[in-house]
Amino acid sequence: MELKPKHWIGLILGSIIILIDVILFFNFTSNFGPKVWYFNPILVVGFLIAGLAFLFDFLEENKRQKELEIKFLEFVRSLVENVRSGVTIPQAIIHVSNVNFGSLTPYVVKLAHQLEWGYPLHTAFNIFAEDTDNKVIKRSINIVIEAERSGGDMSSVLEAVTKSVFEIKKIKDERKSNAYTQTIQSYFIYFFFVAIMIVLQIYLIPKLSLVGGDVGQGLGTLGITGLGGSAGNVDFNPIFITTIIVQGIFAGLMTGKFSEGDYKSGVKHSIIMTLGGYLVISTATGIVDPAESLILLMIPTRFILKRFKCLIIKEE
Repeated sequence: MELKPKHWIGLILGSIIILIDVILFFNFTSNFGPKVWYFNPILVVGFLIAGLAFLFDFLEENKRQKELEIKFLEFVRSLVENVRSGVTIPQAIIHVSNVNFGSLTPYVVKLAHQLEWGYPLHTAFNIFAEDTDNKVIKRSINIVIEAERSGGDMSSVLEAVTKSVFEIKKIKDERKSNAYTQTIQSYFIYFFFVAIMIVLQIYLIPKLSLVGGDVGQGLGTLGITGLGGSAGNVDFNPIFITTIIVQGIFAGLMTGKFSEGDYKSGVKHSIIMTLGGYLVISTATGIVDPAESLILLMIPTRFILKRFKCLIIKEE
């Protein structure tokens, strides 16, 4: 892959952010490690900026592949019309090469030039399919090549290919439309899971450690010892973060599989979920003091109760 100026700009900016973060907020002497809680989130943002251009290229390539399938459908329809008029397939391709097929145009023009230079039809078609690097186009071209070799009715074959590509596109669109609600639900469930992890980390576990300490102290006054093991002695932060990252990766991949039919399309969902979940929990656990967490949890609770009372009054 050739690096373009936008890639270099992203890599340089990301490297600068990471370098500044390490110099200012990392302790290399005593207490080796980050000085502040926002060291890791800034580090993640730096890596995100460094890879942003590559992510956009990945998404743009997926978009281009979808456009190729749509334009290929128009290309085959144009061939069918020309072949029905009595011309051969090479002549039909040369004739339709003047039509604008969007992102497919360069490949059609190259195909027409190769036929003008004397390339065999099946060889030119194979090069055309390999250049587009699209599964639907490769499958359709193979059908056309086999029909051309066997001497079948090319207009009927091309029409069948057109119907096949159209049905594939229709199925994909219907699956994406039906899976839209499921995609929203996947995001909601994931970030609700993140919220539960935050509540556990900043409120429940600290409270349990205090309760455990009080119980241990009470048992000690009765002469019962050796029942230690407070939750406060365990750092649960790496466990929760790892859980959120793993959940985000696989939830995103499955979301892409359900909505668009392949795991490759789920990479964008995995990145959004993983980075979003990590930044949310890192920020929440860094800003919120466990001693103040009960007050923060009471705010939405009071709001919900207030709204509920208002609804009851209106109904009465």
